[in-house]
Amino acid sequence: MTAPAHIAVIDIGKTNAKLALVDAADLSELAVETRPNRVIPGPPWPHFDLSGHWAFLLDALARFHARHRVDAISVTTHGASAVLLDAAGGLAAPMLDYEHDGPDSCAADYDALRPGFADTGSPRLGAGLNLGAQLHWMLQRDPGLRDRLAHVVTYPQYWGFRLTGVRASDVTSLGCHTDLWDPWRGRPSALLDRLGLAGRLAPPRRAADLLGPVSAQVARITGLSPRTPVATGIHDSNASLYPHVLSRKAPFAVVSTGTWVVAMAVRGRPVTLDPARDTLVNVNALGQPVPSARFMGGREYEILREGATARPTAADRQAVLARQLRRLPATERGSGPFRGMKGGWTSPPGSEGERMLALSWYLALMTDTCLSLAGAAGPVVIEGPFAQNADYLEMLAALHPQGVTAMGSATGTSAGAALLFGSAAAVPAGRAVTAPDPAPLSAYAQAWRAAVG
Repeated sequence: MTAPAHIAVIDIGKTNAKLALVDAADLSELAVETRPNRVIPGPPWPHFDLSGHWAFLLDALARFHARHRVDAISVTTHGASAVLLDAAGGLAAPMLDYEHDGPDSCAADYDALRPGFADTGSPRLGAGLNLGAQLHWMLQRDPGLRDRLAHVVTYPQYWGFRLTGVRASDVTSLGCHTDLWDPWRGRPSALLDRLGLAGRLAPPRRAADLLGPVSAQVARITGLSPRTPVATGIHDSNASLYPHVLSRKAPFAVVSTGTWVVAMAVRGRPVTLDPARDTLVNVNALGQPVPSARFMGGREYEILREGATARPTAADRQAVLARQLRRLPATERGSGPFRGMKGGWTSPPGSEGERMLALSWYLALMTDTCLSLAGAAGPVVIEGPFAQNADYLEMLAALHPQGVTAMGSATGTSAGAALLFGSAAAVPAGRAVTAPDPAPLSAYAQAWRAAVG
């Protein structure tokens, strides 16, 4: 196969659905289109708008191809998700929103079925954040589902299936706190048998495997060549990690930011992961286990800024340091390293600039906590939207003298997903971040840590 020049990346995050066109020569983004990833309230339960996404993706693919040419397609999506297909390839049930608390109603029954953390590297999470808990609850809620359900397809591969007609799952999505995967042995866990779903998980593949060419129908609708290849696809945090796995010398850590902030430590310090603090074992695109920790940083940012967009001034900085204005965790109390803790402001922010600065520092300190819990060592690479936040980056740089690098991708994941096609392009170096005066930031961080225990 001739190396593709332009790779369209389907990127479905929890907040937005995106299509990015990546130039394989330098991994730059030639075009990006987005739509909200809205949740339909039901019936039968809150679910994602798969048909709306599909129409959007087909239209955007056609536009990208007409303007630039699309040579290949890769897919990356948020984790904790799968699509249930019937024997004909249609939906056996709507795709449950993993934030729905329905699975909590039968948590005790599920806890008796799920393998332990030592077997899966998957912490027990609330709502539907464990994919196995979603499957268990849906099977209980809809007695006819078991008979209709022919294939469990992890979420990136659902879009691959719509594009090619080939069913698969991938190891990075299965290794994302699903309870369904043994990351050390590289095989499904015992949970599938216990749920009565043996043989129904679509065949696991490596993310970079080729799934197949687009179907004749997709080629006709979009104008794409019927030989356009589609990669198996990858979980979004692992897409952020993949370029660095290929190009950097360990140890290092990558922080993928978006709705979720996920800190992934590559060959870091030996640590005992604590599942009660939302640590977990991810699986990278090479099939290797990666100690990780995370919190809902993007969600907390949107909640806590309360619509503010101010850029902090020098006066705001002086006021925050003088008053020791701090945000304490947690805001999204169902996940993260301080689950269940009731957070708040130590005092009301005096201005929008103060709010934005203290919020940025809070997010950096939460990130630093996750890095520590995962055993991170060496330089830290920031991917995604937080890489554009100077105050967040400066705090992390003050706490990580081994180096902090901010990457420039608009989506944070498109380059990694594009690299599944083996692009020979050099991974962008990113921008080195420094803290001109780290002492007051280090002192602020020490006081914050003392306050949260």
